[in-house]
Order: sequence, then C-alpha cells, then structure tokens
Amino acid sequence: MQTETLNELYIDEIKDIYHAEKQTLKALPKLAKQASSEKLRAAFEEHLEQTKGQVARLEEVFELLDMKPSAKKCDGMEGILKEGDHVAKELEEGATLDAALIAGAQKVEHYEIASYGCARTWATLLGYDDQAKLLAETLEEEKLADQKLTELAEEAINAEAAAGTEETEAPKRGSNSKRRESGESSETEAGLH
Repeated sequence: MQTETLNELYIDEIKDIYHAEKQTLKALPKLAKQASSEKLRAAFEEHLEQTKGQVARLEEVFELLDMKPSAKKCDGMEGILKEGDHVAKELEEGATLDAALIAGAQKVEHYEIASYGCARTWATLLGYDDQAKLLAETLEEEKLADQKLTELAEEAINAEAAAGTEETEAPKRGSNSKRRESGESSETEAGLH
C-alpha cells in the first residue's frame, strides 16, 4: 500500500518508532552489561526504564488513533544497533569500549530525536494535540539522554580512552622508526601525499 497522505505518513512513522523503541529495549541491558564505567552503566539502566515509559506513551498514541499498537520494521534502528554491536565485538573491556558504546548510543538517540521531532510536528499539523504532547515529552527525554551521554564522554571516558590509545599505538610508531633505520619508508615519509 502506497502512503499518500500526511496522516498515513504519520501513522507509518509511529509504527516505525514503536519498533525502534522495542529494539532499544532489547539492546540497553546488553549495553549496560558491556560498560566498564559505573556511571555509564547506570545511565543505560536509567534509560532502559525511561524507554519502557516511552513505549507506553507510544501505545497511548495508538489508543488515541483508535489503533492496536503495531510495529513496522525499523531498518534504520536495526542498522545502527548492528553497527554498534559489530564495533563493540572488536574492542576489549575498558574506556575505549565505553567510548564506542557512548558513540553508538548517541547514534540511537539522534535517530530517535529526528523521528520523534518529525512525528510531533506532523501530529501538531494534523490537529492531534494530545498525541503531539506525548511525543514532545519523549523527544525531550531523548535530548536529555543524549546530553547525559555527551557529559559522560567529556567528563572522563573519552580522555581515558585516548590515554589508553596512546599506549597501544606506541609500538606502531616504533615500527615506523625501525623502518626508517633500515632505510625503508612509507609513501607519507617519502613525501608522496
């Protein structure tokens, strides 16, 4: 069925967001378990509880639309979560993994911010004021969750990850100097850019 009206597009978006939130509910416990930082773990656990409320709000939106809650597969969220899972599998426990978890979680938040922002605007344009209020409430929570993740990253986690990276990259720099000593050079060292 082709979507032709803003109302149909709005309903489609609500179904998409509903699926995205359901995926997020499954992902957050895993993120919390992977986090080394107690503050990050607590943030994921707090957002899990918040996400449960967001799902309930979406179910309220469906009720206001006189519809049974139903999900449309959210390929966007699925892709973001798969990418984050792939990155996390490549890293050992510690600050670098925590930095990657934050980056992945922020991608999720930004996707949700965009989705809820559009849905709220469309609800307002369609005259669904009660639904727009519910969506706006969740939109604010998503923005605050993103802000909290930024604060955690900037307070310590990114700096700790950077300090750990310097140590692990030192042998690589050393291998370049060994190459120079033996007369070998890379394109960059030879001046070829």
